[in-house]
Order: sequence, then structure tokens, then C-alpha cells
Amino acid sequence: MSTETTTIPKPFHDAVERWRERFLPDFDFLMANWEKHFPKEPKFRLCAYQELGMCSTIEVGDQKGEKKFTKACEMREEQAHHLLGAIRAQASTEFGSIQQHQLTLARAQSEEDQVWVLRMMAEELRHGYQMLHLLLADDWSAVGKQSGAEMVEETLSMTTGSHLLGAFNIDFDSFVDNITFCALIDRVGKYQLAMQKISAYAPMASSMPQMLREEAFHLATGVVPLRRWMEQAAGGDVYVTTAMIQKALNKWLPRGLEMFGDERGGGTNVRYGLKPMKNAEAQDQYYEEVRKVVHDLNMRYVRARCTDLSHGDAEALIKQVTVEGNVVRGIKPEDLLHIPHQTFFRRRGVPAFQKIGADGTVFATLEEYTRHLAEVLPESYLAGRDFRDFLEAARKVEAGTMTAEQAAGLVPELRRVGGVCPCSKSVRWVQDVPVGNTAPAAVS
Repeated sequence: MSTETTTIPKPFHDAVERWRERFLPDFDFLMANWEKHFPKEPKFRLCAYQELGMCSTIEVGDQKGEKKFTKACEMREEQAHHLLGAIRAQASTEFGSIQQHQLTLARAQSEEDQVWVLRMMAEELRHGYQMLHLLLADDWSAVGKQSGAEMVEETLSMTTGSHLLGAFNIDFDSFVDNITFCALIDRVGKYQLAMQKISAYAPMASSMPQMLREEAFHLATGVVPLRRWMEQAAGGDVYVTTAMIQKALNKWLPRGLEMFGDERGGGTNVRYGLKPMKNAEAQDQYYEEVRKVVHDLNMRYVRARCTDLSHGDAEALIKQVTVEGNVVRGIKPEDLLHIPHQTFFRRRGVPAFQKIGADGTVFATLEEYTRHLAEVLPESYLAGRDFRDFLEAARKVEAGTMTAEQAAGLVPELRRVGGVCPCSKSVRWVQDVPVGNTAPAAVS
């Protein structure tokens, strides 16, 4: 298949460039060193891609077999409303990810790790740009209360603490967060993009292939360093230990699981032809995929520690240590990684605010559960605002002054008021330009 590229109208393209200058200040370094680190890859372009030759008929749902929609006005109002919500949420996550990664980007141990994350950030910028293209290339006035320009302005004005999904409102505390986020949260992104590739809205579906190709690199940006860190930990390095990685998994996996939505939902998107799976099915598949990633990381550790073991013997050793709790050839259960229980530390969905531990243990009191969380989550995260907010909501649920559903629906507040990441609400990103200078760039 071939692709078609275009840019959004100049005022909006310039707005994204201004946003990039503020939140991705290392972009010029990436461009200057692109050939050094990615000699076989086409150089990054800030544009929107549309894949040509995609399936033209609706692939799932009540209208399966009918022609896909090319305009929002062709869809039922509720159908278009769901789609618009998904586009806006996707845009928010892409820009939000960049803001998070920038916080700890400079803490990378090597230039290669740093540049890989930088490339991922640039491609997230392009993904956000792709979603802005969808907002601007169609008329959403029938289902949205805002114009395309207003939606772009609102998206670019969000900062960590005001994005639409919880995982993108958590500060990074170390470069371990950068890497673990890529391995876990970008993996959710892969699932969402793959599901949206069959969207009944043709422009959404044709936006996905290039995003998926780029998302594969984002996953590698997370998994490759994790593999290396596990092998180094097996050799006795203290820079990134398995205990540190385990706590990062405990921090991020619950937020990744919540990104699929409430386990009881998703049927509407399937009926409308926007996604092929309900929330619970997609979440379960994601969880099992993460389980395989954790197993692979454990294999890296064991094979580096016991170089004489065959693949099968290493598999057996991991089972003895992680499942049976034995110490084998000096490898203890705490030396290997354990996937957190699927209902652990959840604030949304069916398990929201249930007192379930990382290993599935159910705690009788919130006090006991709080002590457990303090043991299994990163210390730097415990000292932050997000964890405090979780505990405050959990106490209200425990006291009966708020239901779990109400606590799950709490909207994060914008909290940045200065410092290294100033509040962008004070900036008007989309600026007026003289008439005649607003046409989009030529399509190629």
C-alpha cells in the first residue's frame, strides 16, 4: 500500500510548531543526529499520513458490509459523538506523553537511550498532529459544541494534570519511568490503534497504519532497555535493579489496564463499527501480552545469571522460583519480576478502589492496604500528588461518603502554575494570520 501526506492549515500547523518549541526543546538535537542513530530510517516529517487502498466497507457492528463513512455528517449523531470523543482523547494522550517524557529525559544513562526516547516523542507529536488533522478536515459541529479551532486550542492547552486519561496525568520521577511507560502504556496505544484501524470512519482507519508502524518503535524503546537492564542486574549492576523495575511495573500497569475503559463497556463502539472488541476482551489480551513481556525479561535475567542453562531448563527454573517460591541456584523470588494482579491498585473499572494487593491478596482494612502500597510502589511516586489523591479518594470510599463510581469519575485539576513547565493556559496557541495564508500545504 502507498500513503498520502498533507499538512493542516497554516495557523494550526504553526501552533503545533510553537507547542513543540516549548515542550520538545531537544527536537533540533534529534534532527541533527538523526542519520547517526537512524541511518536507515526516513527522516521525521511533521505531517498527516493517510494510507491508500484500505478496506472501504464497515468491518464489524450493526452496519457491517455497508460503505464506510467519509464524513461525520453521514454518521448517526451518537455514533459520531463516540468517534469524536475517541479522536480528542487520542490527541490528548499523544501531546500528554511528550510532556511527561520531557520531565526526566535528561536523566538517561546513555545518548542512545535518550535519542530513542526523543524520536518516540517526535513521533507522538506527529500522532497528535494526525488527530488534529481529523478534527480540522471535517465538520463536527453537529455533535461537538466547539469549532475545530477551539478543539485544537483546548488540546494544545492541556498539561500534565488536565489530560483526558489518567495515565497521562502522572509525573515521571526517573528515566525508569520513561522506559517502563514505553513498554506498557505505548503497548495500550498499539491495541487502540489496531482496533481503530477497522473504524467505520474511513479517515480514522486510514490514519492508523503509519501510526502503528511508528508505535512498534515506541515499544522497542521500552523493551530493549528493560532487557539490557535485566541482564546487567543479573551481573550485579546496581544502576537499575529488578526491584526498581518491579515497582515501576506496579505503578504503570494498573493505569494501562484502565485505558481500555470499564470492563463492562465497549459494546457500543463495536455496534457502531468503531472497534472490533469490547473493553474486557481487549484488556485481557493486553494483560496476557504484558505477562509474556515479563516472562521474557525474567528469561534474560536467568540466562545471563546461569549461562549453562538451556532454554527449557531456564523456563523450569523461572517456574520454580516465581510460582513455587523456591530458591534455585541462588536466584530468589525477589530477583525476578512478577506481573501485578489485574485488579491491583485500580481507581477505575470494576476493581476500582478494591483493596487488592500486587499478588492478588485482599486486605481487610485500608490502613493495611496503604502499608502494602508503600512497600510495592516507587518511593518517589508515594511522595507525589497522584498517590495522595488516590488515598484521599480511597478514604472517602472506605468511609462511605463517596461511591467507587464517584471517586473514579473525579476529574484531575490543572496544577502547574510555574517552574520548568509553566501553565500553557496562559498561551493562545492558534494565532490569526492574514487572509490568504491559511491554506494547507500541497498534498503529495
